[in-house]
Amino acid sequence: MADVGLTAGMRANLSSLQNTATMMQTVQNRLATGKKVNSAIDNPTNFFTAQNHTARADKLSAKKDLMSEAIQTTKAASAGITAIQKLIESARGIAQSAKTSTGDDLTALKTSFDAIRSQIDELASDSSYKGVNLLAGGEVAVDFNEDGTNQLTITGFDCTTGGDLKISAADFAQTNGGADSTKIGAALKELDGALSKIQTNAQTLAANLNVVQTRSDFTDSIISTETDGAAKLTDADMNEEGASLLMLQTRQSLGTSSLSMASQSAQTVLRLFA
Repeated sequence: MADVGLTAGMRANLSSLQNTATMMQTVQNRLATGKKVNSAIDNPTNFFTAQNHTARADKLSAKKDLMSEAIQTTKAASAGITAIQKLIESARGIAQSAKTSTGDDLTALKTSFDAIRSQIDELASDSSYKGVNLLAGGEVAVDFNEDGTNQLTITGFDCTTGGDLKISAADFAQTNGGADSTKIGAALKELDGALSKIQTNAQTLAANLNVVQTRSDFTDSIISTETDGAAKLTDADMNEEGASLLMLQTRQSLGTSSLSMASQSAQTVLRLFA
């Protein structure tokens, strides 16, 4: 079949309509995806730069999850320390009461003291999070950047009566059943030492917790910056694209009308043979 001949005017209008259709497809794709750069073909520089921003944001997000776990591990230890401090204060009160007690009362106080001592060990054992217990000498390493070169290791301590607290079993009575002030004084000294030890470690944990929380907040800011940077390079302005689509639709309508008018000259020649 021979090629159909078109007038110059018709060819110009047809070419304009084809260009308009291509532009409309591009704008509609941007409106559908919300992005002006969907592939390297659209803009190689922006596309690959945005990918780098997104990749770093993803890596930092993974590190932030680990920071959150470290924060929870430290909070679990901190909660255990608070409870153990209260128990030590209770044990101290029992030891003070033993100074003026005798006989069965002294025996009951000894039983209560040893019960609190057992509870201290149980609290220390239960202060774990996801298998890590800072009150049992555990530790947790926290990475602050994507390649792990900036790190903090939070080291716990043995918060048990037989460990770093060094709280011996109660031994308040003399051989005649009365209170032994020397033994009670030794017990009070151990309890004071345990309180001092636990307070020192609590301060260290609190300082580490503050560092991790601060770095976690900072990482949030960096992730937001990287994500926003990628968005600015690739995201479409929806208002602008919507306005462009309206203009292209208008152009398409005008182009169709122009093509119709251009074809009328050919129709005029046809009428000569009617």
